[in-house]
Amino acid sequence: MRGRNEKSIRIARRLRVNQTDAETILWNRIRNRQIDGHKFVRQQPIIGYVCDFVCRERRLIIEVDGGQHNESAADAVRDRRLIEAGYRVLRFWNNDVLGNTEGVLLSIQAELLK
Repeated sequence: MRGRNEKSIRIARRLRVNQTDAETILWNRIRNRQIDGHKFVRQQPIIGYVCDFVCRERRLIIEVDGGQHNESAADAVRDRRLIEAGYRVLRFWNNDVLGNTEGVLLSIQAELLK
């Protein structure tokens, strides 16, 4: 997709306002270049999908998922398409972000070094 997709932008704006607790906690730890100076944006539309967090310079997408994503075939297709577009995708469960925030941040930091 090229150009602005107004529908994706509206969805992304709504998702920014209605973040989960896990997304809010992670956003507060990765925003403002807090991980080794890497800039992240949130709820970013990419090839028709709205991604939770994206580091554009490193082409890294971070998804924070609840139970509705357990073994989701749609997520597998989405990840494959994003990878084909040149992105790397990291997925974390909500309970991992809530219960092991430091471990999640270390995983993100390690991926940014690749």
